[in-house]
Amino acid sequence: MKVFKKTLKILVVIILLIVVGGWLYSRSLHPTYHGELELANLSDEVTVYFDNNGVPHINAQNQKDAYRTLGYVHAQDRLWQMELIRRIAPGRLSEVLGKKLVEVDMFFSGLGIEEDAHKAIEKLDKNSKAYQFTMAYLDGINQFIDEGPTPIEFLLLGVKKEKYNINDVYNVFGYMSFSFAMAQKTDPLLTEIKEKLGNAYLEELNIPINENTAIIKNEKNPQINAEVSRAMNQIYESLPVSAFIGSNSWVIGADKTQNGKVIFANDPHIGFSQPSVWYQSHIKTPDYEMYGYNLALTPFALLGHNRNYAYGLTMFENDDIDFYFEENNPNNENEYKTSEGYKKYELLEKTIKIKDQSDTTFQVKISQHGPIMNELLKEIHDKRPIAMQWIYTKLDNKILDVAYQMSHASSLDEFKDGAKLLHAPGLNIMYGDANNNIAWFASGKLYKYRDSLNTKLVLNGVEGKDEILEYLDFEQNPQAINPGWGYVYSANNQPDTIAGILYPGYYLPEDRGHRIEQLLEAKNDWTKEDVQKMIFDVTSPIVGKNIENMVGSLETSDFSENEQKALEVLNEWNGEYAKEKNAPTIYTRFLYEFLKNTFEDELGASFSDFLGTHLMKRVIAVQAAKEESVWWDNVNTSGKETKKEILQTSFKNTVSFLEKQLGENIEEWSWNKVASVEHGHALAAGGKMLRNMFNIGPFQMDGGNEVINNQLFKLDSTGYYKVHAGPSTRRVIDFSDIENSASILPTGQSGNIFSDHYDDQAEKYLNGEFVKMLMNEEEIKKSKNKLIFKVKK
Repeated sequence: MKVFKKTLKILVVIILLIVVGGWLYSRSLHPTYHGELELANLSDEVTVYFDNNGVPHINAQNQKDAYRTLGYVHAQDRLWQMELIRRIAPGRLSEVLGKKLVEVDMFFSGLGIEEDAHKAIEKLDKNSKAYQFTMAYLDGINQFIDEGPTPIEFLLLGVKKEKYNINDVYNVFGYMSFSFAMAQKTDPLLTEIKEKLGNAYLEELNIPINENTAIIKNEKNPQINAEVSRAMNQIYESLPVSAFIGSNSWVIGADKTQNGKVIFANDPHIGFSQPSVWYQSHIKTPDYEMYGYNLALTPFALLGHNRNYAYGLTMFENDDIDFYFEENNPNNENEYKTSEGYKKYELLEKTIKIKDQSDTTFQVKISQHGPIMNELLKEIHDKRPIAMQWIYTKLDNKILDVAYQMSHASSLDEFKDGAKLLHAPGLNIMYGDANNNIAWFASGKLYKYRDSLNTKLVLNGVEGKDEILEYLDFEQNPQAINPGWGYVYSANNQPDTIAGILYPGYYLPEDRGHRIEQLLEAKNDWTKEDVQKMIFDVTSPIVGKNIENMVGSLETSDFSENEQKALEVLNEWNGEYAKEKNAPTIYTRFLYEFLKNTFEDELGASFSDFLGTHLMKRVIAVQAAKEESVWWDNVNTSGKETKKEILQTSFKNTVSFLEKQLGENIEEWSWNKVASVEHGHALAAGGKMLRNMFNIGPFQMDGGNEVINNQLFKLDSTGYYKVHAGPSTRRVIDFSDIENSASILPTGQSGNIFSDHYDDQAEKYLNGEFVKMLMNEEEIKKSKNKLIFKVKK
């Protein structure tokens, strides 16, 4: 018995030592929010106050010291996020995450982002403030790498920390720019629809048809493969970081606000992840102040405000990627045909390092239009070389100057000068200021082809007829400064005519735009609190008309009790995607069945890829309104189906499915039973324990696709809607009360799991709440966490 007691005591001591040791070790990995640290290359002491949300308020005597300090504090909260995002463009994810990401690495490393970065950096003015402050920011990050604790993700994966350089900054910009694009998911699919089904099918998707569009003819095959589109969807689903998707923003002029000052609102829609994409910071020096939102490895705020002006972004969704069919020389596969004769492909040898395996090498072929996709995507079996032309890598890259000038403007004119410099990605840049100016600029280098060309299809790279004819001057871009109607807004919808044409793009439907207009037009006494409520709005103004068009022809005489109840619920629904309501559940399943029974017979396996495009969202209202359409007929049957038959089947299938999924009681079919959101960490794929440790959620939420509180999910056969993207922040800035402007993040400020700010905003975000963006010096100095950076001797 004594031996047993002695053994038990020893075990208790060992367990206590392990617990205490683990606690002490975890404490060593915490971010440093108070005390003193030394930082080399400072010219003077810098004080940082961390507020109750973990936001650093950096007080420095000059901007170079401020940006060096920003680099350090940004790294201690987000170094793992920085590490992942810098690895995408050069194709280095497999090096730390293994062979499953080799195809992702091959694709991104072949796009030319890294090569474009080298060219852009060579042209930088090394004496410019943009360059000097960027290098100071990177120095701060690298000092944290040398002296700060190693984040636990590095330790779990055995990743060695590496210093950062300005190439990494440009690689992040490049990835961000590519993730905005939609052409790579859409154009190849539409080309196959035209080639294999014919013009009638394409026309009814509202894609303009012109027989003069030059397309190399392919052997007829009724099966739509959409290999490029499918490959792109798989790549995005494999990425361990956020993709950039859509956004809302509106700026209300002084005449429409209660206090006679501009109110600014912005909520960029980006893929959810943990940590969330934006890092907040507040920089103040004797000659500069900015409360900003930074991406990992971006020194200058892409969203920001100070006492003088506010700015934000939404995605323009313009078409800045075009695909071309090239034609190889039959006697030399390293040459391709042009209108001027055969030219040699540029050949690049690339190497991908793979964790715990040998390196793999591959070759990238580059034509005058861009890299050949067949070499980068194994899923492509079409023997025709498909080149991708992307404006981001085609023109001079001044994106660092864009970010610097927008965050350092002293007037609306200076801000516009910064917006002019952007070539890609296309962005709606929103602006409001303390002088009651409001503005919207659709920024990006726009261009024109010949009038008869349909750029939504793969173009002819051989004949020389499908080349860019003209780049437009920025003054021709859509824009509005102080419009008479008193507000500007963007919700990724189609802008008005540009240079006499509706500019091609992958715009989203007008649902959110209509709702924003509907609400803004209704009153002229807007307050900050009104706008905070509006930015969390979950009502669609469009679904009522869609439902009317979809149920109008239903034959109800043989409806079951639940079918009749479901119809009543839809007819009475006001379009509100509230989590306790059952109408969103019924409508969303009905929508899937409607799309499936309309398009799947023609699209086959590519139907799921179609569901991942903006085109699908735009088609819903158009198709629902049509009585006659080639798409109504099921090509797999001998008869000719009608709209009435398709919708009758779809509605009955909807009710039957939901009865099996959620039970016979229709009152139990609430939205929160099928829709949820979880903020996933890159390590969550390693198993349940890591998922529980690092992920935030799952949560029930209000909202749905294409309402202002846009909760994005993919329609599929499961009947469960896993939200993968939404507002990456909500910001409301009131120039009548600038010190009480407010925002929120989806999870928290820190990506360090041991920080109190890892997930402290998650519940508030779900409830539509906000936290104050502190700018009042007295309030800031009351913060309990004060970190002083001393000049390192």
